Amino acid sequence: MRSHRNPSRRSFLSGTSSALAVGVAMPAISFAAMRPVLTHGVQSGDPSLGSGVVWTRADRPARVRFEIATSDSFKDILRAVTLDALPETDFAVKALIDGLPAGQDIFYRATPFDLAFPMTAGAPVVGRFRSAPLDKRSVSFVWSGDTVGQGWGIDEARGGMRCYATMAKHRPDFFIHSGDTIYADSPIPAEVKLPDGSLWKNIVTEEKSKVAETLAEFRGNYKYNLMDRNVLALNAQVPMLAQWDDHEVMNNWSPSKSVLEDKRYTQKNVALMSARAARAFHEYMPIAATPQEAGRVYRKVAYGPLLDIFFLDMRTYRGPNGDNRESEEEPQSAFLGPEQLAWLKRELKASRATWKVIAADMPLSIVVFNDAALSKGSEAVAQGDGKPLGRELEFAGLLSFIKREAIRNTVWLTADVHYTSAHYYNPDKAQFQDFEPFWEFVSGPVHAGSFGPNDLDNTFGPELRYYKGPKAGEVQNQSPALGLQFFGHVAIDGASEVMTVTLRDVEDAALFQVKLEPKQG
Repeated sequence: MRSHRNPSRRSFLSGTSSALAVGVAMPAISFAAMRPVLTHGVQSGDPSLGSGVVWTRADRPARVRFEIATSDSFKDILRAVTLDALPETDFAVKALIDGLPAGQDIFYRATPFDLAFPMTAGAPVVGRFRSAPLDKRSVSFVWSGDTVGQGWGIDEARGGMRCYATMAKHRPDFFIHSGDTIYADSPIPAEVKLPDGSLWKNIVTEEKSKVAETLAEFRGNYKYNLMDRNVLALNAQVPMLAQWDDHEVMNNWSPSKSVLEDKRYTQKNVALMSARAARAFHEYMPIAATPQEAGRVYRKVAYGPLLDIFFLDMRTYRGPNGDNRESEEEPQSAFLGPEQLAWLKRELKASRATWKVIAADMPLSIVVFNDAALSKGSEAVAQGDGKPLGRELEFAGLLSFIKREAIRNTVWLTADVHYTSAHYYNPDKAQFQDFEPFWEFVSGPVHAGSFGPNDLDNTFGPELRYYKGPKAGEVQNQSPALGLQFFGHVAIDGASEVMTVTLRDVEDAALFQVKLEPKQG
């Protein structure tokens, strides 16, 4: 950190000139080195009616000025916000910008100024996002999850994280990252030998060479992803709506998680590590702060009259990953928890948007074991065929509430399982039948190992309408080089209000598509 006791730039230059005048040899001065640098591009997030979040990071203590305009010429500045980038936040800064015009392209320019030499500015970086509309204009967005998992990092010779570039081609209004935004428990090796004999060659950093335990190591996981040119390009053009899952902390993380037997961890206090992980997540993700609860991830983002998005947090408030067989709702069977569940019901009922998208970081009926090797314990919602038990009770109550209150046009979007699929929930084929039919779409990984298929639990009657991933019996954790990287695209037509959901792969092939007609409430 540059000391404030350093001489001013003027006196420094004056002294330099005097020394040169009397012939004293002076070392070469690089004024470029005095200029702060924005190290990881810019991001925007949580665009809603009249507001959005902007983010950047400097390489040193700096004063960062965000200028907001409706054209990339920046001739007319709508708003300007100045923030201090300090070590306490790893020099990352973000701001919620409000008072924005609806339904317009918003351009923002971040310029860093050195705190020791306030007149010394670094190069600005420009980004854009589209503000939420007031009218029923068409809406387009993409979603996926699972970035840099299972040791598959940035191989620049293979194009880096190519799926991010494929998503950008659709020029979406926003990107929903459905969790596992990093893999804090997944170190990156320098090389991985592929089945065809070729090598996957990762960029390697110190923080990504071991499991994350310290705050610096959790931060380093986010900085690693921001080294990829495809990620940086998408971030500069498309706002991200982020939620988290387990790997932001560690595999199958819950408040009851233990690493006492895991030799990779010298730090055994999981609560301390999860607190560090949460801090890094909120420093590096362009997520808006929620005044009701510091660090809250679950929230609603309203994107005009056609769409409300309800982001769930399926980690922070859950009970232990046990057998999950309770016949009544109890603390150990919590998944969303009572406060979040009450919030979701209240906000769904109050919503007047045509479509209500529930963004869940884990699927409803895909069986995910806590101990995959022993096929034991429940990591997700589903606990096996039959009537609702354990965690399923929360969702049985939620689905009944949606039916009882005549809440129309709910669609679930999720990731987590590292394959893509489409599920139609049919009460006629369910063990629990007190709900209206609905769709759930699964996507990902966007850049991680591919797994699957998993079993489907029949409690809520899911019909598998599409699946793509590793075939049953095939080797798991398949390389991104094999092409099993996925995202979903949603388009809502402004005139008809029809929602078209398309599951796509890294090559942008349309794998499955369905058009959903809105029901009138």
